[in-house]
Amino acid sequence: MARLLFILVPVAIAFWVYSIVDCAMQPPTRHRGVSKPAWLVITILLPVLGGILWFLIGRGRGSTTAPVRAPDDDPAFLRGLGSQSEQDERIRRLEEELAQLDAEDDDPRWKRHERHSGDTDGDDLRGQRGALG
Repeated sequence: MARLLFILVPVAIAFWVYSIVDCAMQPPTRHRGVSKPAWLVITILLPVLGGILWFLIGRGRGSTTAPVRAPDDDPAFLRGLGSQSEQDERIRRLEEELAQLDAEDDDPRWKRHERHSGDTDGDDLRGQRGALG
């Protein structure tokens, strides 16, 4: 029995010290359950049991994947958006294109072509503009 104690006591002390050091060295974000100081108190006051609890419950696993971020939280996405002036310029160009398309709807040349095409039922040829041009 004495020989067993000479083996188990140093192993328990080594485990206890290792669990305290591991708990102290982990970043606070990797502690589950309670805060980092609370885990230190648990591992110090309950030598073997505290270490076992630390490794089973308290120590969070490190993730191998990057955390998923929403687009508005991702700096790379936000850099890719460009400045407000670039967005305003793009909106201005799109509005100009829309105004040109509206002007084509009011263009008398299209109406003249519709009259000469023999279209008697009054259907609009807007869907066939590419073929007419």
